[in-house]
Amino acid sequence: MKTHQPPIQFNGTSPLTVSPDDPLLWKVSMILEAAQSTDQKVEEIAARYGYTREYFYQVKSKLTSQGSQALAEAPPGPKTNYSRTPQVTKQVILHRFLDPEANCEVIAQKMRQAGHQISQRTVERIIGEYGLQKKGYIKQWRQNQSSR
Repeated sequence: MKTHQPPIQFNGTSPLTVSPDDPLLWKVSMILEAAQSTDQKVEEIAARYGYTREYFYQVKSKLTSQGSQALAEAPPGPKTNYSRTPQVTKQVILHRFLDPEANCEVIAQKMRQAGHQISQRTVERIIGEYGLQKKGYIKQWRQNQSSR
């Protein structure tokens, strides 16, 4: 929805107020209003709900092909972890163990040289996720090296 819209009031035998805070009901009521209207254009109805004519037809298509559950809001963002694949994660951990003194920038550069598109921040996230930060990890690694 483009802007904050006021609730829509349906008057009849049993009055109903539809709030834009319920996106599923909001979209269904827009489609039902358009289906019952004979004198209003789709553009006008969609605009009253804060949508464009194109989006109205997308909603209508989803509703007719997949049902009302297809109109539920999907969480934003990527559906898969495309940069932190298992292969990339293993490589970052391997680089960390092979060269514990290397910082995240160096590891990211090595990964890019190997052909992986990865940022320094992604390397930092992987290292943080597996608890391989330098603070305690390097100290423990040095102690293990000296005891051998």
